Amino acid sequence: MADFNFVDLGLKEYKACWDYQEERLQELVTQKRSTGKPSADNHFILVEHPHVYTLGKSGDEANMMANADFLKKIEATYFKINRGGDITYHGPGQLVGYPIIDLENYKIGVREYIEKMEDAIIATVGEYGLAAGRKEGATGVWLQPDHKVRARKICAIGVRVSRYVTMHGFALNVNTDMRYYNYINPCGFASSAVTSIQQELGREISMDEVKEIAKRKFNEAY
Repeated sequence: MADFNFVDLGLKEYKACWDYQEERLQELVTQKRSTGKPSADNHFILVEHPHVYTLGKSGDEANMMANADFLKKIEATYFKINRGGDITYHGPGQLVGYPIIDLENYKIGVREYIEKMEDAIIATVGEYGLAAGRKEGATGVWLQPDHKVRARKICAIGVRVSRYVTMHGFALNVNTDMRYYNYINPCGFASSAVTSIQQELGREISMDEVKEIAKRKFNEAY
């Protein structure tokens, strides 16, 4: 299997990146329809967003605790979107990844796709000495996932799949401003249950370094 075609968009507004994803997804779906075969093309977007909250299609609006006026004050925007999952925060210092791939080409189902994504993130934070894992009954990647009090999420995951082509993906907290989690119940959990690599290690982390590690781990996982 060929390595992913990584596209680094730097800092990009959420809506513009969402539109970009939709365009790439439609290209793959159209290609599948015309050829009758799975598409071998793949796009893997790496990006940081300005402050934004997104609510998945199954999410509870009550988990967005800030009103429109307050969002303006903290320079954040808010979108209801078509991925799975509840409310999520994105912002500078957070590495967001959007794989747009044909699962039929990789010969995997949605569950395995998400598990491989989690594996790659677990391996990425492991390079920084952080032992991460899955939390029963919750998506994403967690530190001390089995601890009743200390379990904390370091990476959120929410995907959409259309004709076996994926979009949306993961949000890994690297140097994230954690104050922005105070205004939501992220994925239904209290904001105190969220962390970042910087918060765990007590120092700023090179985003470029994290990107290179993540690229390698995702290529290995898939």
